[in-house]
Amino acid sequence: MESFKEKLPMIIAVIIIILLIASAYYFLVIHKEPYYTQIDNTKIEEVSGTDDMKYQYTLTAYNKNGKEKEIQFKTSRELREGAYLELEFMQMRGVVNWREVQEDDLPKDVKTAMNAK
Repeated sequence: MESFKEKLPMIIAVIIIILLIASAYYFLVIHKEPYYTQIDNTKIEEVSGTDDMKYQYTLTAYNKNGKEKEIQFKTSRELREGAYLELEFMQMRGVVNWREVQEDDLPKDVKTAMNAK
């Protein structure tokens, strides 16, 4: 029968594989980071396709700390000019959901970053 010392490398390898799979699952499926943007209808383009998403926005968005990122997302309609949006952003999938928010709901650092532009 093998001793524990001989089995230890295999046990460590299995633990590492499990941690890698759990991390990948977290970042691909679970982890969503909120970004905030303001609608600018000069940054919209009509896209062709078979789904209902006929418009694509390319806007500057900010995370809760005010860090800037250019984000693209599709919608089924043109959105209200000047509306503030909270975007659910996933690193591998992009924007998976959005909702309109009031300016008062924006984090302080986001307001500061938006006003600096």
